[in-house]
Amino acid sequence: MQKSLEEIQEELKKVLKRKRYQHTVGVRYTAQAMAMCFDEDIEKAGYAGMLHDCAKYLSDEEMLVECRKHHIVCSDTEKIRPSLLHAKLGACYAKEFYGVEDDQVLSGIRWHTTGKPGMSNFEKIIFIADYIEPGRKMIPGMEEIRRAAFCNLDEAMFLILENTLSYLEDTSKSRKDMIDSYTEDAYDFYKELRRRRKGA
Repeated sequence: MQKSLEEIQEELKKVLKRKRYQHTVGVRYTAQAMAMCFDEDIEKAGYAGMLHDCAKYLSDEEMLVECRKHHIVCSDTEKIRPSLLHAKLGACYAKEFYGVEDDQVLSGIRWHTTGKPGMSNFEKIIFIADYIEPGRKMIPGMEEIRRAAFCNLDEAMFLILENTLSYLEDTSKSRKDMIDSYTEDAYDFYKELRRRRKGA
């Protein structure tokens, strides 16, 4: 049976580090505010926001072990950067430990880190809320992204993905090893949507 949001919040408070827990609560309420704005299910947004990092307390090695245990396929990039696996594993944990059966919630958790082409509005909301919640530090472009988040989800997606790829390219030795193919594909998708919109 699915646990209540309050029960989940109390359980996560015990396993997540303080800063991660505060971030999680911030994502929950940001996702719910965005759900109200875009006429999505507010309660489901709360569940996805609250559980998006529910596997984040594991070490890289533990994530790899847990993925093998749960038969979760890992890409080459995920094997190099196991922290990316917390999204896949989080969706698995949400179902196994917190009783979440709703596909929309599970999908929001699954895609909140890398994104993908053609995301649903609900998936976009969880992805964006994770990036813009009030506890996030002010990085270049954040004000513009936060404005877009409540006006145009596709524009917010493009801006976040552009920022993410720029950051990874600046900090990684090998683009191939550091950047998930889903993120690159998502960026290309939302860049093209933006081009068409501005060209119209």
